[in-house]
Amino acid sequence: MLMLLFAELGLNEHHQNEVINYMRFARSKRGLRLKTVDSCFQDLKDSRLVEETFTVDEVTDMLDGLQTVVHSEVESELINTAYTNVLLLRQLFSQAEKWYLKLQTDISELENRELLEQVAEFEKSEFTSSSKKVEFNLIKPKLAPLNEGGSELLNKEIARLQEENEKLKNRLKTIETQATSALDEKVKLEKSLKDLQMIRGDQKADVNQDITELENKVAALKCQFEKTLNDSTANQKSLEENLVTTKHDLLKVQDQLSTAEKELEKKFQQTAAYRNMKEILMKKNEQIKDLRRKLSKYEPED
Repeated sequence: MLMLLFAELGLNEHHQNEVINYMRFARSKRGLRLKTVDSCFQDLKDSRLVEETFTVDEVTDMLDGLQTVVHSEVESELINTAYTNVLLLRQLFSQAEKWYLKLQTDISELENRELLEQVAEFEKSEFTSSSKKVEFNLIKPKLAPLNEGGSELLNKEIARLQEENEKLKNRLKTIETQATSALDEKVKLEKSLKDLQMIRGDQKADVNQDITELENKVAALKCQFEKTLNDSTANQKSLEENLVTTKHDLLKVQDQLSTAEKELEKKFQQTAAYRNMKEILMKKNEQIKDLRRKLSKYEPED
C-alpha cells in the first residue's frame, strides 16, 4: 500500500523522504496552533463563564472577543505557512539555478481535489499506521539537482568537446614544433652545403641529394600538418552540429511533455468525476443558501 502511494506521488525514494520530513514539520506546526486555539476557548470558559445565566449583550461580547483572538491566531498561522512555502521554493529554485535550469510551477494543480486526496491518504498511511517501523531523520542534506537529464548530457558533451579540442591543440603544437625543427635543420644543412661547395666541388651531387631528401621530409611534414588541421576542423564542426541537434531534441521533448500535461488536465476536466463534483458543490451551495434563509426568519429583530 505504501509503495502504491509513493507511485501516486510520482517521486523517487529520496524525494519522498523529503516530502515526509516536510509533512512532519507541517503537522507539528499545525498541532501547536490547534492547541493555541483550544487554549483560547478554555481561557474563555475559565475567565468568563462563571455565571449561570448571561444576557444577549454579554454573550455577544464574549463571542466577539473570542472571534478576535481566534482570527489573530489563524491569520498568523496562515501567513507563517505561506512564508515557509516561499522559503522552501527558494531552496529548490536556488539549486536549479546553479545548474542553469528554469523550473515551472502550475498553481492550478494546488486545488486539484484528486491530488489533494492522494496527499491526505499518503499522510494518513504514513503517520497513523501502527505497523510502520521506518524512521526518517529530520535533518537531511540539501537536495541536489538530478545528475541525469538533458542539461547533464549537454554538460558532458561540452566537456568532451573541450577535452577533444585540447588534444587537437596539443597535437598541432607538436607538429608545429617538428616543422620548425625541420626548417632549422634545413637552414643548417644549406649553410653546410655552401661551405662544402666552396671546399669540394666534386661532392655537389651528394649534397643535392641530401637537400632533396630534406625538402621531401619538410613537404611530408607540411602535408601531415595540413591534413591534421583539416581533420581537427571537420571533427570540431561535426561535434558542434551534434551538440546543436541534442539541444533541439531536448527542447522538442520538453515541448511534448508540456503539451501532454495540458491535454491531461483538459481530459480530467471533461471526466464524469469532475462534473459530478461540480454538481455536488452547486447543490451544497443551494442548501447553504436555503439554511441561511430559514435561519434569518428566527433572528431577533433590533
